Amino acid sequence: LIYCYRKPKTKRAKRFLEKREPKLKENTKTAMLIRGGNANLTVTEVLKDIYAVKKPFAVLYKKKNITRPFEDQTSLEFFSKKSDCSLFLFGSHNKKRPNNLVIGRMFDYHVLDMIELGVEKFVSLKDVKNSKCPEGTKPMLIFAGDMFDVNEEYRRLKSLLIDFFRGPSVPNIRLAGLEHVLHFTVVDGKIYMRSYKVLLKKSGCKIPRIELEEIGPSLDLVMRRTHLASDDLYKRSLKQPKALKPKKKKNISHDVFGTTYGRIHMQKQDLGKLQTRKVKGLKKRPAEKAAEGGGVSPKKAKSA
Repeated sequence: LIYCYRKPKTKRAKRFLEKREPKLKENTKTAMLIRGGNANLTVTEVLKDIYAVKKPFAVLYKKKNITRPFEDQTSLEFFSKKSDCSLFLFGSHNKKRPNNLVIGRMFDYHVLDMIELGVEKFVSLKDVKNSKCPEGTKPMLIFAGDMFDVNEEYRRLKSLLIDFFRGPSVPNIRLAGLEHVLHFTVVDGKIYMRSYKVLLKKSGCKIPRIELEEIGPSLDLVMRRTHLASDDLYKRSLKQPKALKPKKKKNISHDVFGTTYGRIHMQKQDLGKLQTRKVKGLKKRPAEKAAEGGGVSPKKAKSA
């Protein structure tokens, strides 16, 4: 195939192409939420609630799209390139797989890995009558259960959920900004997703007392089919450019306790020229100075 590169004719098109160029620090990952051709009310509500949690880093497609991600991935790759999204959540419903969700991510606009989940129980945001977190709040993610560390499929699901809900990278965090918690628990092959709001109560000291208040959405999920990338492709997707890797500093070492030691290379010092304190008792007498000069200078005769 021969691709013909056309230069942008307008400044707007030029800015659009520059945003999509490869960068050392990539933009925050955006997710697209797609309804299948036979999505029911439950799946539609799940997609709307996940969109409310992900905003503003999400795109919700309201029209139905007849596609099957595990059979044909071309439509997902087309939507990914069109909306510049590297994450997706596809919802569908049929007799064989009721209330079905497919969560996945892209690498170079191709499907890297995706996991099919079935919704067994769902509580919507509007069903929980509590105050919600503001839009765009970065959530704290908590994972409970040994399966997230033991089983390869659940380990990849944990990585996928972190990628999906982590939000933007921030240099600093303030205590009042930690107000949203997403909790994922694996028990007996089921995945329980719960959403809480953090309440900071008075405790009589500097550290506040923390309480969690459920705000929704609440999902009980079960894993169905998986499409995982090979180890080589997965390692390739995690590769970082050399410019981002920290440079090794020479002559610096650390001990067991974390103390930093540095080695300094200096030239040989002449201690004879070392500057000392100017004290009258240390001053040289004229006779000593003359002896160092190589002879005794005769005193000048007084003129008559």
